Amino acid sequence: MRQFASHRTTFFAGLSAVTLIAAACGSDDTKDAAASQASAVAASVSELATDPSDETTADTVAESTTEADPTEVTIMGERDVEVTLTGPLAVKYTSATDAQRDTLGKPLTGDHNAGTRESGVVFQQFQGGVIIAKNEAPETPAYIVTSGKIRDAWNTERAPDGTPSLTGKNGSPGPLGVPTSDLTTEGDVQEVTFEHGKITENTQTGEVTVTVNGKMVPSGLS
Repeated sequence: MRQFASHRTTFFAGLSAVTLIAAACGSDDTKDAAASQASAVAASVSELATDPSDETTADTVAESTTEADPTEVTIMGERDVEVTLTGPLAVKYTSATDAQRDTLGKPLTGDHNAGTRESGVVFQQFQGGVIIAKNEAPETPAYIVTSGKIRDAWNTERAPDGTPSLTGKNGSPGPLGVPTSDLTTEGDVQEVTFEHGKITENTQTGEVTVTVNGKMVPSGLS
């Protein structure tokens, strides 16, 4: 719109100049009339150049709003018991793909299948996996780890160095920590990254590798 206003100003400015030139070349009466006309044209040009409507239109930016994912969602769990997800778990479930939701299935009920750990980690177990986040803040990213060999390896009790141990810890309290990605697939290899390592599975051979703090350790799977 500013460009259009500029074109109008240039046009009328040119017209004013032509009128003044004509005034310089004519008689005294013609000069007076032309000068009067030039003044009127100049005034019109001035008004157009400073027309506030042009400025308002040019400076007005269309605002677009993006609806945020809800921070609370209620879904039907096993045995037709409703389960309410909140914070990052609700955000993640809402934004999950249809394939992820199908794989997760229904949420499991009971205090041991959902809650907040001493570390602040929040989680919800499902029939086919888990949604987990570092803390309950809605903006904290949550991740989906579906059931399978990768999840089994993550849930294997491990010593602090990552080696399997009956007296060790598993899951997020274990040496791998909280997931930092969903399950990703590249060719035959599936992978989930964690705070302190990663677990991969070759779906063709069934081989599972576990890396903790840069060191490959036994998967613990028989």
